[in-house]
Amino acid sequence: MSLGRTLLMVFRWGIFLLACVFLYTRLAGPKGIVASVGSDLWPSASYLLVLFTMVGLLMLVNWLLEAYKWRILMRPVEQIGIKRAFVATIAGTSVGLVTINRTGEFLGRVLFLSPENRVRGSFATALGGIAQFVITLVFGGIGLLALIVFAYPLPWPSGWLSWMLGSLTTLITIVALALYLQPALFRQMLLSLPVLKRLERASQVLGQQDHNVLLLVLVLSGARYAVFGVQFVLLLKGLGSGLSLPAAVLAVPVIYLIATLIPSVMLTELGVRGSVAVAVLVPLGAQAPAVLLATTCLWTINVALPAIAGSVILLMARIRTKQAGV
Repeated sequence: MSLGRTLLMVFRWGIFLLACVFLYTRLAGPKGIVASVGSDLWPSASYLLVLFTMVGLLMLVNWLLEAYKWRILMRPVEQIGIKRAFVATIAGTSVGLVTINRTGEFLGRVLFLSPENRVRGSFATALGGIAQFVITLVFGGIGLLALIVFAYPLPWPSGWLSWMLGSLTTLITIVALALYLQPALFRQMLLSLPVLKRLERASQVLGQQDHNVLLLVLVLSGARYAVFGVQFVLLLKGLGSGLSLPAAVLAVPVIYLIATLIPSVMLTELGVRGSVAVAVLVPLGAQAPAVLLATTCLWTINVALPAIAGSVILLMARIRTKQAGV
């Protein structure tokens, strides 16, 4: 067995085992959701079946949109079918589970490209991440502004702190959008890092993306955002949080905004998201236990279940380690 294939096998088994340990800790361990949530919070089984079926179907839509988005970005790199793009996207969730803010998802995806295209594919994949980040900032900023304008209570003293957060969000949004819509500028910024200088040739793919394609990817990112926003609102209302629908619609983008700006990895991600959700929603009238339950269910359906499937896919998939003709 070649060194490359041996390292790949170690990587695949490592991700699989880490995902198993992490998911057990979060879901079934002594401090997991099963042990920490009282049975009195759960609605009837038939009600839960309908609710989780709806949220689960939206999860599939969410990841199909992400797979289609990634497939479009890969066109200058390698032609791949939607089925393979979907499998690669799900496999990436298992790697993203053990990296900061799930930024490592691209590693699992590019393994499904030809070896000679993986570095170029990584650069192209980064554009999809920026697009999703921009959408999160835009809708988060709108939600924050709406909460301020309509005088909803916030988890911090109103006044200068809210406007400072809003101004910071606006500034980051402008910078991120500029880098996204001008990939050549993004490429120059990346190549200013000495560690990436040797990848100058591979990074040329950033300049090969058509402007219309970038706009389409931005629209698809917005559609994804709408899907997991609806999922969260459904769970908050369905699990009896006591939150009004207008408050939920305005506050959920703020939760996503704050959670995205806070670095989190592996064992802390769910805790960060739950804490942010409670901090934002309880002042609006929500019940903390129901908010935590909704947050955990959303994370389990959108992240944990795909990560379980992704770790198995990554373990069993046939992945090439040598370039064509080698």
